[in-house]
Amino acid sequence: MPFVIFAAPILSDNAFRMVEAAAALPDVQLAVITQDGEDRLLGLRGHVRHWQVADILDVEQLAWAAEGLARQFGPIHRLFGAFEQIQVQLAEVRARLGIEGMGVEAAHNFRDKARMKTLLRAAGLPCARHCLASTLDEAVAFAEANGFPVVVKPPAGAGAIATFRVDNMQSLIAALSRTPPTAEHPVLLEEFVQGEEHSFETMTVNGEHVWHSLTHYYPTPLTVLENPWIQWSLVLPREVDGTQYDDIRSAARRALDVLGMRTGISHMEWFRRRDGTIAISEVAARPPGAQITQLMSYAHDFDLVQEWARAMIFGEFHVPERKYAAGAAFLRGQGQGRIAAVHGVDEVNRALGPLIVAARTPQVGGQPSVSYEGDGWVIVRHPDTAVVQRAVLTVISTIKVELG
Repeated sequence: MPFVIFAAPILSDNAFRMVEAAAALPDVQLAVITQDGEDRLLGLRGHVRHWQVADILDVEQLAWAAEGLARQFGPIHRLFGAFEQIQVQLAEVRARLGIEGMGVEAAHNFRDKARMKTLLRAAGLPCARHCLASTLDEAVAFAEANGFPVVVKPPAGAGAIATFRVDNMQSLIAALSRTPPTAEHPVLLEEFVQGEEHSFETMTVNGEHVWHSLTHYYPTPLTVLENPWIQWSLVLPREVDGTQYDDIRSAARRALDVLGMRTGISHMEWFRRRDGTIAISEVAARPPGAQITQLMSYAHDFDLVQEWARAMIFGEFHVPERKYAAGAAFLRGQGQGRIAAVHGVDEVNRALGPLIVAARTPQVGGQPSVSYEGDGWVIVRHPDTAVVQRAVLTVISTIKVELG
């Protein structure tokens, strides 16, 4: 029975779901390394081993925990996690202890977005022009050469955190003057790609890209970040093998080969420019957020989280035929203060009842979320992609979250 370790900073709802999925696989002895106490494992205690650390992003603490568990339960077959910020540390511990999995170089390729773009461009893959600036002068020079708008982000960001757009030189200088870039803490600047934004997900097993999916964002994530009141949606179409996606399918597979993906799920952000060409924004070596994992599960009527765990542990991935398109509408508060009321839920239930497969309604009296996912969401599915597209638009135009 293989002994495997799942690592996560905290046992959030998503992380706990992943632990459950791995623990439910037959013939697996599972342990968890986390900063949370054992009580967070709830009903899984007795079935899942636990080791608590103070800082899981500290390689020494992570290695200490893994070595301690190995002394008790035997050689470690796999060490993995889903949190993007821990991937390099996991790779370093795997290398130290001789555990199979993504290597340190590949982990850096996915984590360091400037390094990633340099590798992709060197391989002839389409991606946004960029500059890793360690001084204000370097940032200004990039903006002068490439024009505005410019996207500014940390080189090791995740989920569009701390990402923003600047539209002129005065704004760029003002933004970077507050926290000037240095060699130790550079800033990543990218050309602002105008067009439709999408995601592309790929499951890779032993270097073979065995399955893919994609979504359409309405509007782009950056627009959502810049406008906290905007309710937004994403749609996972039923049709992902049409000729209209030939270019991104080919580019995504080549990009994963260049970056060093061997086994795991990846989440790529990409654009379709107004002239029809594509541009890769960045790639993460982890399951996607923004309910995309749920959408993929509903589209195929299977548990993607458990199949991801199976792939990570046993190198196997089984997916049934895609039966549905699926979409998620994200609900965000309008105004200031706590959530005072939620309007339009009954109307949406009457209009879309049979299409709705999952929902989280914003809680009256609660503080509004600072997450781009907002205060609640509604997930719908139907065999016809156009029906799903209309349904998510109905949700975001009907439900209003009032703050006050």
